[in-house]
Amino acid sequence: MSTPNAGRRERIGLYPGTFDPVTLGHADIIRRGSKLVDRLIIGVTTNPSKNPMFTPEERMEMVRAEIARQGLGNVEVRGFNALLMHYAQDLGASLIVRGLRAVADFEYEYQMAGMNQKLNDKIETVFLMADVSLQPIASKLVKEIANLGGDITPFVSAEVRDLVVARVAERANTVPR
Repeated sequence: MSTPNAGRRERIGLYPGTFDPVTLGHADIIRRGSKLVDRLIIGVTTNPSKNPMFTPEERMEMVRAEIARQGLGNVEVRGFNALLMHYAQDLGASLIVRGLRAVADFEYEYQMAGMNQKLNDKIETVFLMADVSLQPIASKLVKEIANLGGDITPFVSAEVRDLVVARVAERANTVPR
């Protein structure tokens, strides 16, 4: 007697991003995306044009801590610095997970999905709408609020908030006067 999944290939998904810092919106997409695949890999990428607050290693550790808090056993975190579709192919991923907050996100992500499909039409892109309460959250805005002394508690976990506040203070103390 065969089992229903006998011979079935593991379904791997990839959720790429800079996660600088990881927000409650990211955590929501990770939780929901993990239900769509056997294994979800969070690909933390470098993107110097986004002026990162944290190193890739620090960001990976933040995401790992968020995954541990959610108890997601089928999610892992890896860093990468390559063309997304090449990385996804190397992982054996059949699915790219992307979160959407607003129409502006959709326009950009739609264009990217089209380009990625031209690069490898065997890897699907799946869009997950952010939870309504989390839609306005963006890492860029979280950093801006923190840099201006605002409270980022509604947008990130307490642990990430503490890391961001500490980094802002650290940067303020190293600015030449």
